[in-house]
This record gives sequence, C-alpha cells and structure tokens, in this order.
Amino acid sequence: MHMEENKRKKSKKGVGRKPKSDPAVHRYVVRLNSEENGRFDIQFQKSGLKERSKFIKTMIFGKEIKVVKIDKATMDYYIRLTNFYHQFQSIGNNYNQTVKAVKTNFGEKRAYALLRNLEKATIDLVLLSKRIIMLTREFEDAYLIKRKREEE
Repeated sequence: MHMEENKRKKSKKGVGRKPKSDPAVHRYVVRLNSEENGRFDIQFQKSGLKERSKFIKTMIFGKEIKVVKIDKATMDYYIRLTNFYHQFQSIGNNYNQTVKAVKTNFGEKRAYALLRNLEKATIDLVLLSKRIIMLTREFEDAYLIKRKREEE
C-alpha cells in the first residue's frame, strides 16, 4: 500500500496548468442602475462575445471611446415623455379596476351615469395624448432632425 501512494505522487508530477506569468488579479467593481444595466446588456448582446469580462475589456482597451454630447433640453423632454408613458400605464390599470368596481358595486342606472363621466374623462385623456404626440413630432422635426443635419 505504501508503494501505491508513492506511484500516485510520482504520476502527479508535472500535472496541472502552468502558472501564468502575469495573472489577472486586479479587480474593479462597477454598480449599474436598472436603466444602465439594460443598456449594458443590449451592447453586450450586440457584441457577440460570450463572456461579460471579455466584453468589458474590449470596450475599455479594444475600441475607440466616443464622447457623446448630451443636450439637456432633449434629455429633459425625454424624461418627461417617459414619465407620461408610465402615468398612462397607471391610468389604464386604474381605468380597468374602476370599470370592474362600478359594475360590481352599483345598480345599473348609477353605474351607467358613473361610466358616462369616466368616458368623458377618457375622451379628454385621448385628446391630451394626441396633443403630446403632435408636440413630440414637432419637437423631432424642428429640433432633433435639424440638429442631426447640422452635425453631418
């Protein structure tokens, strides 16, 4: 039994991976919020790379870094538009819950009157959303497209 142990030790000599001359031991931590993480994932997927660490190294060392100038007015408009979108989602959800509650808790005549008022408010909301779309198109035509032409 003692001889078998010696044979095993001898056979393991030279087995295993060669140590690297300059191993990657330096580590950095970056924290991303949800929106940044979404953008990171999209760029990572577009890269076609399989490992996130290789993608990050390529982005840092392998590619030219472009400086992007962000226009505050455009960014503010985008943020407000995004907030409107979330509010519309909430209103749609509340709308469905309201219709269900009215039908369940009120008599037919009372429910009809309440739903008619809700319908009027909905029409106002539709008109407002059309105005928002029109303003967005005007903004894009007058500002963003014009600015893009200036940059070219």
